[in-house]
Amino acid sequence: MSGGPRRSGPCLRFCLVVFAVASALFVSGPALYWKFKKGLHLGKNGPSCSPCTCDCPPPLSLIKIAPGLVNLSVTDCGKNDPDLNKEMGKQFIDLLTEELKLQEAVAEEHTHHMNITLVEARKLGSQYQREAEKCNAATEICEGARERAEALLLKEKKITSLWERRARQLGWEGE
Repeated sequence: MSGGPRRSGPCLRFCLVVFAVASALFVSGPALYWKFKKGLHLGKNGPSCSPCTCDCPPPLSLIKIAPGLVNLSVTDCGKNDPDLNKEMGKQFIDLLTEELKLQEAVAEEHTHHMNITLVEARKLGSQYQREAEKCNAATEICEGARERAEALLLKEKKITSLWERRARQLGWEGE
């Protein structure tokens, strides 16, 4: 069983190399195909171009543009940076593992934030539900009071009508 992790490293590297080559062919393949096809097409019956003549100035050298850059060497870049050396020394598997751990931490943080948001939403929902129940109860009380007042008004109208009739019978002429 100790041979398993040793085999996965080269296998993973091989897969990455195949993936890189396939990606490069996928990206540059169509351009190369059309360039090759265009070159063959022009060679058969296409017009040939005469050589170009131009009076271009010679290209500027790096020494003339930035004299200080000549002393720098690319191989020394980051040699004295311990953090960079540590990162560059890691294996691809270690980098993938670290990336997965970072994604897991971000996912846990997101889940935690969503749980807090859900709890707050439930609290607000229950608060709104209680307020709605209070409002419904108050509406029912008001409706009951309105119905009672309407019944009393109807009763008062009947009594008023009765007294008005008696008053007319006794000689009252009204307004």
